[in-house]
Amino acid sequence: MITVDGIRRDAETSRTPLRREEHHSCEGHQMAVVHDDLGVAALLLELAIGDAYGAGFEYAPPEFVRRGNTLTAYARHPTHTDIRPGMYTDDAQMSIAVAEWLLDGEPTREDLAERFVRAYHRDERAGYASGFRSVLDRVWSGRELLDTLRPGSDKSGAAMRAGVIGLLPSLDDVERLTTLQAKITHDSPGGIAAALGAAYAVHYCRYGLGPVARLPRWLAENAPEPEGYGRWTEAWRGKVRSPGMHSARAAVTALAAHTTTSGLLRACVAYTGDVDTVATIALAAASVSGEYRDDLPEVLVNTLEDGEFGRGYLVALDTRLDERWGLRG
Repeated sequence: MITVDGIRRDAETSRTPLRREEHHSCEGHQMAVVHDDLGVAALLLELAIGDAYGAGFEYAPPEFVRRGNTLTAYARHPTHTDIRPGMYTDDAQMSIAVAEWLLDGEPTREDLAERFVRAYHRDERAGYASGFRSVLDRVWSGRELLDTLRPGSDKSGAAMRAGVIGLLPSLDDVERLTTLQAKITHDSPGGIAAALGAAYAVHYCRYGLGPVARLPRWLAENAPEPEGYGRWTEAWRGKVRSPGMHSARAAVTALAAHTTTSGLLRACVAYTGDVDTVATIALAAASVSGEYRDDLPEVLVNTLEDGEFGRGYLVALDTRLDERWGLRG
């Protein structure tokens, strides 16, 4: 179990039937645009859509991005042939592991590391940084992972998976567990700050701590700003490079400037660079915001991968998260 705000969370909590499951049906059935009118929240589903859509444009040439960023379909990346259109990547897979940890796990780095390894080996997929994937390929337990990693990176891996932690009602718990998970792989000032920014953005939106337009200012008052990465209140412009703070700041800039999920997703991808991570972070927060209108095109929902750990699995986890903490205020 995991303890949050003094509440004991049993690891054996069973899943309940999905509400209105016909609305997240298999191929060939209509799907609502993204569930908002049904009262079914969709944090993991939406961040996975952002990840999968952005993956088609990650570090692609600007002209390719300009021509293809229309939201009419998932793009086939010009060079990453191992990522099929509609396939999510490491951003969503590790977010799933974090969600399962929050729902059923122990609040320890060993248990979360075990879940990272388990999630990868049950559903191996592309998108991971080559060095980290090579580690995952040769370890089979969380203890092995922790003993093998040299976690000093400042890149975006800890930020991309942190959003779901922002659902916890206590900001102190959000800070504690986000920092714990970040230190497994990205134990650096930039890596930790980026993860906190991503989780805090979800928390801010979920609990209605202020207008979304004020999110950059609130982060500047509550989240770290390590030297050399810029300030949360500085609007991000241009290509997003590999540091996690770049992705987090770009996501926050886009979140503060839009009120529809379709506009937000296009803006995240239009930056160019590490846009799948930007979209993952941003859509996680927008999905729980009462200010945002969920208007992602049905085609992106219907054509998101739907294998064993695809669309239906994401909706099932979203249902459990909603029952535990609520995905809308």
